[in-house]
Amino acid sequence: MIRITSLILILIGLYGILSTKNVIKMIVSINIMELGVNIFIISVGFINKGIAPILTSGFSSSTLNFVDPLPQALVLTSIVIGLGLTALGLAFARKLYKKYGTYDLSEIGGNLDD
Repeated sequence: MIRITSLILILIGLYGILSTKNVIKMIVSINIMELGVNIFIISVGFINKGIAPILTSGFSSSTLNFVDPLPQALVLTSIVIGLGLTALGLAFARKLYKKYGTYDLSEIGGNLDD
């Protein structure tokens, strides 16, 4: 169920990117898509009733269900990168608005070479 939800979020974000010409709405769509990807990655590493992968003397058996920590680390890195991408996108959007007075890419047209 979680994987289906994450795929729906990815598709919603993709639809938002392809269907709008507003820069701010495109940035929000990228964030929705990123959220879907992060949820999907976390769901891949999840094991029901899994335990933390810390070996101690209490766990002598190697057949225990350990949760994979790698997807969690990748998602933490992805969150930081996504925050930087959002900040950079908003800075570009602000510059576009200062220069052209609009967030709509169709109104800006071919005047990006100035």
